[in-house]
Amino acid sequence: MRQRFEQQMNLRTVAIADVKFPLRSRDELPPVLKALQYIFITRELNEKVFHLLEQKICKNKKQTGRKGMDLWHILVLAVVRHTLSTNWDRLEHLANYDQLVREILGVHSTGFNDDKIEFPYQSILDNVQLIDEELLRQINLLIVEAGYSLLKKKEQEALKLKTDSYVLETNIHFPTDLNLLYDCLRKCLDMIEKLQDQTGLTGWRKIKHIRKTIKSTFRATSHQVFKGKKEEQKKQSVKQYLQQAGELVQRLEYVINNYSVTTENIPAAVILLTSLEHYKKYAVKFIDLTQRRLIKDEVIPAEEKIYSIFEPHTEWISKGKLNKKVELGHLLLITTDQHHFIVDYKIMENEKDPAQIKSLTDRIQQNFAGRKISSHSFDKGFYSKANLEILQQANIEQVILPKKGKLNKEEKQKESTKRFKQLRYAHSAIESNINMLEHHGLNRCADRGLHGYKRYVGLSVLAYNLHILGNCLIEQEKQKEEKRQKTGKQFRQAA
Repeated sequence: MRQRFEQQMNLRTVAIADVKFPLRSRDELPPVLKALQYIFITRELNEKVFHLLEQKICKNKKQTGRKGMDLWHILVLAVVRHTLSTNWDRLEHLANYDQLVREILGVHSTGFNDDKIEFPYQSILDNVQLIDEELLRQINLLIVEAGYSLLKKKEQEALKLKTDSYVLETNIHFPTDLNLLYDCLRKCLDMIEKLQDQTGLTGWRKIKHIRKTIKSTFRATSHQVFKGKKEEQKKQSVKQYLQQAGELVQRLEYVINNYSVTTENIPAAVILLTSLEHYKKYAVKFIDLTQRRLIKDEVIPAEEKIYSIFEPHTEWISKGKLNKKVELGHLLLITTDQHHFIVDYKIMENEKDPAQIKSLTDRIQQNFAGRKISSHSFDKGFYSKANLEILQQANIEQVILPKKGKLNKEEKQKESTKRFKQLRYAHSAIESNINMLEHHGLNRCADRGLHGYKRYVGLSVLAYNLHILGNCLIEQEKQKEEKRQKTGKQFRQAA
């Protein structure tokens, strides 16, 4: 049974609405916590956010049983992790010992309290992972609208949008055929060791020696392939490595096909054998790819390549950057407005920039139907004649889509206007937005799997937008404080 969050007040409890924040701090956390406080104390926004959380986390759940982590605590802890781009261990420490975080969580007491509420590591991990990408996308739109309301702009204020993409890397090492095959073999041996410990598997007395032999052969082969000079020695070393790998795979297949599952070891054995077969299949695939590429000198088609056995969704991306010739992950499309809020984002799976214009325009028109778009700027990577026509038909006052290659007289005249140049120069502001987003965790994804990757993106974008909203709130509070000080000074002078 989960609840939204109802703070139990007593003489020692600090109300969330009364939490004070440092107005001069340059740390990322206070503005984000300030924005979270604003969500909690603003009735309409509070209702919308909690309704979305209930629809996702509490739907089809019974209202009985042991009390689960409150929805408010799940949201706050998820956002704090991505605000600081930190790990689960530090998040546990902040949840249990950081005063400002605990005040926003609504569990901090000013006096001695025997009933201190603590958040165990595993509870934090399990509950934060209940949030998904679609939920975060809807909450992000609510935060953007709240930001517009807070800035007291007119409802019909025209948006000035900027769109760009960058690579969010997955958490993997640089792939080669040799080290990917070694990853498969060592994971297979890990599963065999667990079968020995948990189910009493026999016949692998020399498993440590096998592991050591495979590793030393892999190291020697890598040295020959990447630093050796003689082609014959390289191929001979690879053949020896593949022979050892093939012999090990045969032994693994024998275990998979002949291991007897008893009533005593069914749960453990089934899970471990499934994992063993999974990694064994990868090993067979990489033996084949290594043989074709390094022995037969074949060129492997891109669709057959896998860059990680742990993150198989990873893409090989080359954007032509001088300092990063190759990046491993996915392209992330980001659209920001004149207030630096991220109004739209998309993870591109095996897609390129020019293919995004139509779907992006449709999403913007759907999510911001009541607002005009004053301008929308892109870089040359998005250009095509079809994309230019789509944007011109989308009721955008000024489209900034520089053409690739040589310009004709009409195009040159169009791109030489003062308005076009100003908006094109202003487009570079999105680079600073991307840099700020990377500091909220979106430099390299720490979560595993494509589902975790998408959730990680959504939470980091949410933390970013809350940071922008929190900066607006703190700036308003600074102005009020300065006004109070000025009024007090004038009153004292008059007295």
